[in-house]
Amino acid sequence: MIIDVHNHPDWHGHDVEKFVANMDAYGIDKTWLLSWESPMGDYNIADVRVTTPINPGPWGPIGFDRCVAYAEKAPDRFILGYAPDPRRPDAIDRMKAAVSIYGVKVYGEMKLRMMYDNWDAIRMYRYCGEAGIPVLVHVDYSLDYGVTYPRPNYWFGGGIEAFERAIAACPETNFIGHAPGFWSHISGDDQYDKVEYATGPVLPGGKMIEMLDKYPNLFCDISAGSGCNALSRDPEFAKKFLVAYQDRILYGRDEFSNDHQEFLNSLGLPKDVMDKIYYKNACKLVPIK
Repeated sequence: MIIDVHNHPDWHGHDVEKFVANMDAYGIDKTWLLSWESPMGDYNIADVRVTTPINPGPWGPIGFDRCVAYAEKAPDRFILGYAPDPRRPDAIDRMKAAVSIYGVKVYGEMKLRMMYDNWDAIRMYRYCGEAGIPVLVHVDYSLDYGVTYPRPNYWFGGGIEAFERAIAACPETNFIGHAPGFWSHISGDDQYDKVEYATGPVLPGGKMIEMLDKYPNLFCDISAGSGCNALSRDPEFAKKFLVAYQDRILYGRDEFSNDHQEFLNSLGLPKDVMDKIYYKNACKLVPIK
Protein backbone atom coordinates (compact mmCIF):
# COMPACT_ATOMS: atom_id res chain seq x y z
CA MET A 1 0.00 0.00 0.00
CA ILE A 2 1.06 3.62 -0.63
CA ILE A 3 -0.54 6.70 0.97
CA ASP A 4 0.29 10.20 -0.27
CA VAL A 5 -0.16 12.38 2.82
CA HIS A 6 0.03 15.70 1.01
CA ASN A 7 -1.85 16.79 -2.07
CA HIS A 8 -4.55 19.22 -3.15
CA PRO A 9 -7.60 19.36 -5.41
CA ASP A 10 -7.47 21.38 -8.66
CA TRP A 11 -3.69 21.42 -8.34
CA HIS A 12 -1.14 21.69 -11.16
CA GLY A 13 -3.75 21.14 -13.86
CA HIS A 14 -5.32 18.03 -12.34
CA ASP A 15 -9.06 17.62 -12.00
CA VAL A 16 -10.44 14.64 -10.09
CA GLU A 17 -10.31 12.26 -13.07
CA LYS A 18 -6.68 13.12 -13.89
CA PHE A 19 -5.83 13.00 -10.19
CA VAL A 20 -7.13 9.46 -9.70
CA ALA A 21 -5.52 8.30 -12.97
CA ASN A 22 -2.20 9.71 -11.73
CA MET A 23 -2.56 7.87 -8.42
CA ASP A 24 -3.24 4.65 -10.30
CA ALA A 25 -0.21 5.17 -12.54
CA TYR A 26 2.09 5.37 -9.51
CA GLY A 27 0.44 2.77 -7.31
CA ILE A 28 -0.95 5.25 -4.77
CA ASP A 29 -3.92 3.82 -2.94
CA LYS A 30 -5.07 6.85 -0.95
CA THR A 31 -4.29 10.56 -0.72
CA TRP A 32 -4.74 13.00 2.12
CA LEU A 33 -6.52 15.83 0.29
CA LEU A 34 -5.70 19.14 1.95
CA SER A 35 -7.23 22.61 1.81
CA TRP A 36 -5.24 25.85 1.82
CA GLU A 37 -7.46 28.51 3.34
CA SER A 38 -5.89 31.90 3.91
CA PRO A 39 -6.77 35.61 3.74
CA MET A 40 -5.87 37.00 0.32
CA GLY A 41 -3.28 39.35 1.78
CA ASP A 42 -1.37 36.43 3.29
CA TYR A 43 -0.43 34.65 0.07
CA ASN A 44 1.14 35.59 -3.22
CA ILE A 45 -1.63 35.81 -5.80
CA ALA A 46 0.86 34.39 -8.31
CA ASP A 47 0.68 31.10 -6.39
CA VAL A 48 -2.77 30.44 -7.79
CA ARG A 49 -1.11 29.81 -11.16
CA VAL A 50 -1.02 26.13 -10.17
CA THR A 51 -4.74 25.99 -9.38
CA THR A 52 -7.67 25.89 -11.77
CA PRO A 53 -9.74 29.01 -12.58
CA ILE A 54 -12.19 27.89 -9.88
CA ASN A 55 -9.73 29.19 -7.31
CA PRO A 56 -9.09 31.31 -5.38
CA GLY A 57 -12.44 31.24 -3.67
CA PRO A 58 -13.73 33.27 -0.76
CA TRP A 59 -11.62 31.30 1.74
CA GLY A 60 -8.31 31.36 -0.12
CA PRO A 61 -6.42 29.45 -2.82
CA ILE A 62 -7.91 26.00 -2.09
CA GLY A 63 -11.22 25.92 -0.31
CA PHE A 64 -12.46 22.93 1.67
CA ASP A 65 -15.45 22.73 -0.67
CA ARG A 66 -13.10 21.52 -3.44
CA CYS A 67 -11.75 18.77 -1.18
CA VAL A 68 -15.29 17.65 -0.43
CA ALA A 69 -16.19 17.61 -4.12
CA TYR A 70 -13.31 15.23 -4.85
CA ALA A 71 -14.11 12.95 -1.93
CA GLU A 72 -17.73 12.70 -3.05
CA LYS A 73 -16.60 11.45 -6.47
CA ALA A 74 -13.95 9.03 -5.20
CA PRO A 75 -14.63 8.39 -1.49
CA ASP A 76 -12.40 5.31 -1.34
CA ARG A 77 -9.34 7.22 -2.59
CA PHE A 78 -9.29 10.44 -0.56
CA ILE A 79 -8.89 11.22 3.14
CA LEU A 80 -10.11 14.73 3.90
CA GLY A 81 -7.97 17.45 5.42
CA TYR A 82 -9.14 20.93 6.36
CA ALA A 83 -7.40 23.86 8.05
CA PRO A 84 -9.63 26.84 8.79
CA ASP A 85 -7.60 29.90 9.76
CA PRO A 86 -7.39 29.66 13.58
CA ARG A 87 -7.56 33.44 13.82
CA ARG A 88 -11.21 33.27 12.74
CA PRO A 89 -13.47 33.31 15.81
CA ASP A 90 -15.48 30.39 14.40
CA ALA A 91 -12.45 28.31 13.37
CA ILE A 92 -12.80 25.52 15.93
CA ASP A 93 -16.56 25.34 15.39
CA ARG A 94 -15.95 25.03 11.64
CA MET A 95 -13.39 22.29 12.23
CA LYS A 96 -15.71 20.38 14.55
CA ALA A 97 -18.50 20.59 11.97
CA ALA A 98 -16.17 19.36 9.21
CA VAL A 99 -15.15 16.40 11.38
CA SER A 100 -18.74 15.57 12.28
CA ILE A 101 -20.33 16.04 8.85
CA TYR A 102 -17.56 15.15 6.40
CA GLY A 103 -15.27 12.92 8.44
CA VAL A 104 -12.20 15.17 8.28
CA LYS A 105 -9.14 13.39 9.64
CA VAL A 106 -6.32 15.94 9.23
CA TYR A 107 -5.85 19.62 10.11
CA GLY A 108 -3.98 20.77 7.03
CA GLU A 109 -2.50 22.33 5.20
CA MET A 110 -1.83 25.17 7.62
CA LYS A 111 -0.03 27.78 5.53
CA LEU A 112 -0.48 31.21 7.05
CA ARG A 113 1.45 34.46 7.41
CA MET A 114 1.49 34.33 11.20
CA MET A 115 3.59 32.95 14.03
CA TYR A 116 2.56 29.34 14.53
CA ASP A 117 2.54 29.74 18.30
CA ASN A 118 -0.24 32.30 17.98
CA TRP A 119 -2.55 31.81 20.98
CA ASP A 120 -5.59 31.17 18.80
CA ALA A 121 -3.59 28.56 16.88
CA ILE A 122 -2.59 26.88 20.16
CA ARG A 123 -6.29 26.50 20.99
CA MET A 124 -6.86 24.83 17.62
CA TYR A 125 -3.90 22.48 18.06
CA ARG A 126 -5.15 21.43 21.47
CA TYR A 127 -8.59 20.69 20.06
CA CYS A 128 -6.92 18.60 17.34
CA GLY A 129 -4.94 16.72 19.98
CA GLU A 130 -8.11 15.94 21.90
CA ALA A 131 -9.81 14.80 18.69
CA GLY A 132 -6.87 12.67 17.54
CA ILE A 133 -6.30 14.81 14.45
CA PRO A 134 -2.72 15.46 13.25
CA VAL A 135 -1.70 19.01 12.31
CA LEU A 136 0.25 19.49 9.05
CA VAL A 137 2.06 22.82 8.71
CA HIS A 138 4.00 24.67 6.01
CA VAL A 139 7.02 26.69 7.19
CA ASP A 140 8.76 29.26 4.96
CA TYR A 141 11.27 31.99 5.76
CA SER A 142 11.10 35.54 4.39
CA LEU A 143 13.52 35.12 1.50
CA ASP A 144 14.43 37.87 -0.97
CA TYR A 145 12.92 37.07 -4.37
CA GLY A 146 13.71 40.48 -5.85
CA VAL A 147 10.17 41.84 -5.70
CA THR A 148 8.80 44.77 -3.75
CA TYR A 149 5.06 44.84 -4.45
CA PRO A 150 2.57 43.95 -3.09
CA ARG A 151 4.90 42.41 -0.52
CA PRO A 152 8.67 41.91 -0.58
CA ASN A 153 8.28 38.27 0.44
CA TYR A 154 5.84 35.62 1.57
CA TRP A 155 6.72 33.84 4.80
CA PHE A 156 4.63 31.27 6.63
CA GLY A 157 4.84 30.23 10.26
CA GLY A 158 7.50 32.53 11.66
CA GLY A 159 10.44 30.15 11.44
CA ILE A 160 11.43 26.92 13.14
CA GLU A 161 11.49 28.48 16.62
CA ALA A 162 7.81 29.45 16.52
CA PHE A 163 6.95 25.97 15.26
CA GLU A 164 8.96 24.42 18.07
CA ARG A 165 7.17 26.52 20.66
CA ALA A 166 3.84 25.29 19.30
CA ILE A 167 4.96 21.65 19.46
CA ALA A 168 6.23 22.08 23.02
CA ALA A 169 2.98 23.74 24.10
CA CYS A 170 0.85 20.89 22.75
CA PRO A 171 2.48 17.56 23.66
CA GLU A 172 -0.75 15.63 23.08
CA THR A 173 -1.00 16.85 19.46
CA ASN A 174 0.84 15.20 16.58
CA PHE A 175 2.51 17.74 14.27
CA ILE A 176 3.75 17.12 10.73
CA GLY A 177 6.44 19.48 9.41
CA HIS A 178 6.66 20.41 5.73
CA ALA A 179 8.18 22.92 3.30
CA PRO A 180 11.56 24.67 2.89
CA GLY A 181 11.56 26.40 6.26
CA PHE A 182 11.23 23.04 7.97
CA TRP A 183 13.36 20.76 5.81
CA SER A 184 16.29 23.19 5.51
CA HIS A 185 16.91 22.51 9.20
CA ILE A 186 17.85 18.91 8.51
CA SER A 187 21.37 20.37 8.28
CA GLY A 188 23.33 22.46 10.76
CA ASP A 189 24.42 24.95 8.08
CA ASP A 190 23.19 28.54 7.73
CA GLN A 191 21.29 28.23 4.43
CA TYR A 192 17.78 28.02 5.93
CA ASP A 193 17.01 31.75 5.71
CA LYS A 194 19.06 32.50 2.57
CA VAL A 195 17.92 30.08 -0.15
CA GLU A 196 14.72 28.15 -0.79
CA TYR A 197 16.47 24.84 -1.41
CA ALA A 198 19.73 24.27 0.42
CA THR A 199 22.54 22.38 -1.30
CA GLY A 200 25.60 20.40 -0.34
CA PRO A 201 26.25 17.72 2.27
CA VAL A 202 24.09 17.70 5.38
CA LEU A 203 26.09 19.03 8.33
CA PRO A 204 25.73 17.97 11.98
CA GLY A 205 23.60 20.07 14.30
CA GLY A 206 20.39 20.33 12.29
CA LYS A 207 17.58 21.88 14.32
CA MET A 208 15.05 19.49 12.80
CA ILE A 209 17.06 16.50 14.04
CA GLU A 210 17.25 18.04 17.50
CA MET A 211 13.47 18.52 17.50
CA LEU A 212 12.80 14.95 16.37
CA ASP A 213 14.92 13.72 19.28
CA LYS A 214 13.17 16.01 21.76
CA TYR A 215 9.52 15.82 20.66
CA PRO A 216 7.94 12.40 20.01
CA ASN A 217 4.86 14.18 18.60
CA LEU A 218 6.78 15.57 15.59
CA PHE A 219 6.60 13.86 12.19
CA CYS A 220 8.09 14.74 8.78
CA ASP A 221 6.26 15.04 5.43
CA ILE A 222 8.78 14.50 2.60
CA SER A 223 6.54 16.08 -0.06
CA ALA A 224 7.33 18.79 -2.59
CA GLY A 225 10.74 19.92 -3.77
CA SER A 226 11.65 20.82 -0.20
CA GLY A 227 11.43 17.30 1.19
CA CYS A 228 12.88 15.60 -1.86
CA ASN A 229 15.77 18.09 -2.07
CA ALA A 230 16.58 17.81 1.63
CA LEU A 231 17.05 14.06 1.20
CA SER A 232 18.61 13.93 -2.26
CA ARG A 233 21.23 16.62 -1.47
CA ASP A 234 23.04 13.98 0.57
CA PRO A 235 21.82 10.43 -0.24
CA GLU A 236 24.20 8.77 2.20
CA PHE A 237 22.88 10.89 5.06
CA ALA A 238 19.30 10.42 3.82
CA LYS A 239 19.53 6.65 4.13
CA LYS A 240 20.80 6.87 7.71
CA PHE A 241 18.20 9.51 8.57
CA LEU A 242 15.27 7.51 7.16
CA VAL A 243 16.34 4.41 9.07
CA ALA A 244 16.93 6.30 12.31
CA TYR A 245 13.56 8.11 12.16
CA GLN A 246 11.61 5.44 10.28
CA ASP A 247 8.63 5.77 12.63
CA ARG A 248 8.28 9.51 11.98
CA ILE A 249 8.61 9.86 8.18
CA LEU A 250 5.60 10.17 5.86
CA TYR A 251 5.56 9.82 2.07
CA GLY A 252 3.86 12.74 0.33
CA ARG A 253 4.08 14.56 -3.00
CA ASP A 254 2.33 17.97 -3.08
CA GLU A 255 2.49 17.52 -6.87
CA PHE A 256 2.05 14.75 -9.42
CA SER A 257 5.48 13.43 -10.36
CA ASN A 258 6.99 10.18 -9.14
CA ASP A 259 10.23 11.82 -7.97
CA HIS A 260 9.80 10.93 -4.30
CA GLN A 261 9.14 7.25 -4.94
CA GLU A 262 12.04 7.03 -7.38
CA PHE A 263 14.43 8.52 -4.85
CA LEU A 264 13.20 6.40 -1.95
CA ASN A 265 13.37 3.25 -4.05
CA SER A 266 16.96 4.05 -5.08
CA LEU A 267 18.26 3.92 -1.51
CA GLY A 268 17.91 0.20 -0.93
CA LEU A 269 16.10 0.62 2.37
CA PRO A 270 14.76 -2.46 4.21
CA LYS A 271 11.18 -3.34 3.33
CA ASP A 272 9.91 -2.75 6.85
CA VAL A 273 11.30 0.81 6.74
CA MET A 274 9.78 1.45 3.31
CA ASP A 275 6.40 0.16 4.50
CA LYS A 276 6.43 2.56 7.43
CA ILE A 277 7.26 5.53 5.20
CA TYR A 278 4.82 4.58 2.45
CA TYR A 279 1.78 3.84 4.59
CA LYS A 280 2.18 2.46 8.11
CA ASN A 281 3.12 5.78 9.73
CA ALA A 282 0.22 7.49 7.96
CA CYS A 283 -2.13 4.78 9.23
CA LYS A 284 -0.73 5.29 12.73
CA LEU A 285 -1.78 8.94 12.60
CA VAL A 286 -4.99 8.42 10.62
CA PRO A 287 -6.23 4.82 10.94
CA ILE A 288 -7.98 3.36 7.92
CA LYS A 289 -11.10 1.35 8.75
